Amino acid sequence: MKNRKLTQLGHAVRQPTSPDRAKLESVPNPHPGDDYLIRFTAPEFTTLCPITGQPDFAHFVLDFVPGKAILESKSFKLYLASFRNAAGFHEDVTLTIGKRVAGVIKPKFLRIAGYWYPRGGIPIDIFWQTGKLPSGVSLPDTGVASYRGRG
Repeated sequence: MKNRKLTQLGHAVRQPTSPDRAKLESVPNPHPGDDYLIRFTAPEFTTLCPITGQPDFAHFVLDFVPGKAILESKSFKLYLASFRNAAGFHEDVTLTIGKRVAGVIKPKFLRIAGYWYPRGGIPIDIFWQTGKLPSGVSLPDTGVASYRGRG
């Protein structure tokens, strides 16, 4: 894989104004001959309810087995932050994030778990995955308990 010039890591950049304007970047997998799992955890995600405009909060766990590329973490952080003033239903936001990441890095396997804090008294948990987990790769539990204050 060709080493692309990173435009965010190591540079002062502004938070993207929307998910569509956010740029997700990747870097070459330093161990392309090995199958291993990478986990990103974002316990303080925020977006807006598309109906009320009130803030919605989620705890995301993103697990993937890289192919030729790995996700550059600063670009992922900025991408997630770009949802702060965007509106979307939990299901749409969770799958949009998972599919966008998968499209950028083309992993062998990817799973996103979105644990949404209660809206109307009901917590909503959304899971999406693509690809097949390679044999011999351990997929640990997400580590997020069933709702009891998510603490």
